[in-house]
Amino acid sequence: MNLFQQNHCLICHEIILPDVGWRALFSVEKEQLICVECERKFEKIDGETCRICNRPLHLLDAKFRDDDLCHDCFRWEGDEEWRGYLTKNTSLFLYNDFLKEVIAKFKFRGDYVLAKVFAMYVKVLAANMKADLFVPIPLSEERLYERGFNQAAALLREADLPAALILTRVHSEKQSKKSRSERIHLPQVFNLTHEADVEGKRIVLIDDIYTTGSTLRHAAKLLKQAGAANIESITAAR
Repeated sequence: MNLFQQNHCLICHEIILPDVGWRALFSVEKEQLICVECERKFEKIDGETCRICNRPLHLLDAKFRDDDLCHDCFRWEGDEEWRGYLTKNTSLFLYNDFLKEVIAKFKFRGDYVLAKVFAMYVKVLAANMKADLFVPIPLSEERLYERGFNQAAALLREADLPAALILTRVHSEKQSKKSRSERIHLPQVFNLTHEADVEGKRIVLIDDIYTTGSTLRHAAKLLKQAGAANIESITAAR
């Protein structure tokens, strides 16, 4: 252990002071990527959550939940066109103001190194999931050119998980500019590559943010129709 090593937080860039207590001296050293202050600003999702999308139910008024589903997922599951495609989403953190800024740096300002921050948590979560394939949600060629890298694929790469690049995406207007209704009624935005073999596979989709669930459900629908057995997802934010 190097007691004098000074790591800098990947988020705020302040020096991370090493733990020099007796426990630290006699334990396996773990790389610290973010400072305690930044880590505290991440809001972990706990308590009772929606069975499908992982939304905390205690944050919802009773009229916006239906038993163990939030009202959004209740409506998705009530639509024959979308029922049963996405089994479960698990998100790392709530999309608070702090996380919104971190993801903006990561996603829109090209700060690739922030993938390492989320990858720590993705790796732990993925280890407890039964998955045959980890599939990053793809960007269109135009959007990939704008951003420089695919943030979902970066999460898998930094988590040392194999990325199955079996989906391609049709270029369209940014999802953030569309209403919920417009997102739901979009034509299929994904294509499956010719060499993809998903028959009977358990697939975990990877993306940065779960908002309405439209993106993940479009991908899940395509994969399920191609023979996949089960579709779950991991997102950094909910």
